[in-house]
Parts: sequence; structure tokens; C-alpha cells
Amino acid sequence: MNVFQTASNIGIIPVIAIEDAAKAVPLARALTAGGLPAAEVTFRTAAGEEAIRQIAQNCPEVLVGAGTVLNLDQCDRALNAGARFIVSPGYNEELVNHCIEKGVPVFPGCVNASDMTRAVNAGLKVVKFFPAEQSGGVAFLKALAPVLPLDFMPTGGVNTKNLMDYLSFDRIAACGGTWMVKKDLIEGEKWDEITAICKDAVKTMLGFELRHVGVNCADEAEAERTAKAFSAVFGFEYKPGNSSIFSGTALECMKAPYLGEKGHIAIGTNSVDRAVYHLGLQGVEFDESTRKTNAKGKTAAIYLKETFGGFAVHLVQK
Repeated sequence: MNVFQTASNIGIIPVIAIEDAAKAVPLARALTAGGLPAAEVTFRTAAGEEAIRQIAQNCPEVLVGAGTVLNLDQCDRALNAGARFIVSPGYNEELVNHCIEKGVPVFPGCVNASDMTRAVNAGLKVVKFFPAEQSGGVAFLKALAPVLPLDFMPTGGVNTKNLMDYLSFDRIAACGGTWMVKKDLIEGEKWDEITAICKDAVKTMLGFELRHVGVNCADEAEAERTAKAFSAVFGFEYKPGNSSIFSGTALECMKAPYLGEKGHIAIGTNSVDRAVYHLGLQGVEFDESTRKTNAKGKTAAIYLKETFGGFAVHLVQK
């Protein structure tokens, strides 16, 4: 498993302080059911180490790591328990070097240019930004990002309301959050509520919306007639292109039949790559031959294998 890529695809990493290790597995399963198969289990509680062990042994599909790791002893205990990554609240050079020597992904906490520069010089690609909101939020990261070859994982003050302020910035690898795993929810074993909060967070993160409908026309002449008819009746702008003609932004008339018996439906999303990952968790399959990427290597569009009502469906980057 590529920890960095998996964390980025998941997008939101629940940060858990758990008091009873017996609750770790049902909690991990509740997170997974909500679309967030990940857990940064902190060493702030005595149950942290055992909670990591229980999740690693019983929920192999969950990306589990250790948070609030302060020293080498905690690091080694976490790794022996099954942690796949290490997170520290600050930049601990000894800890970072220890993880690098072991080949273990480490996300040290960095809140200033000095610590971030140290991370760059150590060869790190991603660091934790904690506490995020109290340290200037995404505006601070946008100011520093142009001079630092790093991606960031903000944690601290992140919630559903400001989640996309962070994730819409392409230098954010993922966000850490506690709002779906609050102490009272875990102690009360409110697994269904935790799952519902996770689903809401994933829905916000992906931000699906209908962008346009593409109609398969027999030829260019039919595409012109159809687009002009809609534009004349509804006042939509007529916009001819190479392979299709748009009437407004929501109707695309194809100059020749393309995928789908009737045409295609474009669904916009905040991140095509994350959408592919999360829909894949639900069993949705994609036609890799249709994947288009942008200059940064991110997926810009891709078609699903399944059709709906005679229409092919593709995801497009907003």
C-alpha cells in the first residue's frame, strides 16, 4: 500500500483519541462504512497502542497510523502494533530520521517556514500542519507553498464547514479531523451516527453535481439543428466546438455518436481522483481507456463502465 497516495485518495483522515481499545474495531468499521477507511490513533491515551493493534489485525482495509508520537519508544511500539504511518505534533529530527531509516512514512507537525525547510532537507514530501486554523489556516499555506516543495495535511479546527477551503488547494494531500470521532460518540458507541457524519463529510468533499448532458446526434448537421433550436427557444449561447456544439453550458450536441446509446451525462466533482477511489469502494468500475489527465498528472475526466438509461456517465473536474 502506498500510504501517501491512499491518504490523498481518502482525503479525510479521522484523528482518534480512544480510551477503550475494545471499541477500536467497531469504530474502524463505522468509519469504513461511512467511506473513511482510515484512522490516526493518537498516543495521548493508554489505549492507543492496543487500539492500533486491534484495527491492524481485524480491519486490514483500514489505513491505520499512530498520532501524537513524541519519541522513538512510542514510534517503535506503534509500528510493532501495526501502524502504517507515524504522525508527530512537532518536528522531532530524531524521530523523523528514525522513520526514514525504517522506511516508514512520517508526517511531522510543522507550523513555520523553518520546520518546513527542515522537512524538505530531510527529503519529506508531506508534513502535518497543526494546529491548522490557529496557525493561519489555508491562507498561511498558500503564502508559503510557492517556495516550499511540500504538500500538507492540515489538522486542528478542520470541519465540514471549512473542509473544502483546504481541499480545494491542490497542495493539500488530505485533512485530519476529529469531528466525526468525538469522545461522546465513541464512549456512547454511536456507530451509526459516526457513519452518518463520515458520509456527510465525503459528500461535501466530492461535491457531485450535474454539469451537462451530451446528446448523440447522427452527424454535424443534426448537432447544429439541435443546438440552434435550444438556443433559439431558451436564449442559450450557441458555442460550436471541434467534436460537439454546446447550447449554453448544460447541453452538448455531439457531431457524431460517442459513448452511450443516447449520449452521455457529465457529473462534476471537486476531485476526480478522490471520486474514483470512493466510488470504487462502492464497487463502481471505470473505463481506464477514457481517463484524461491534466498537466499536473491529476485525472480531469473518466467514464464509468456502466451506463444509465442509455447514457454513458463520466466524471469531470470542476
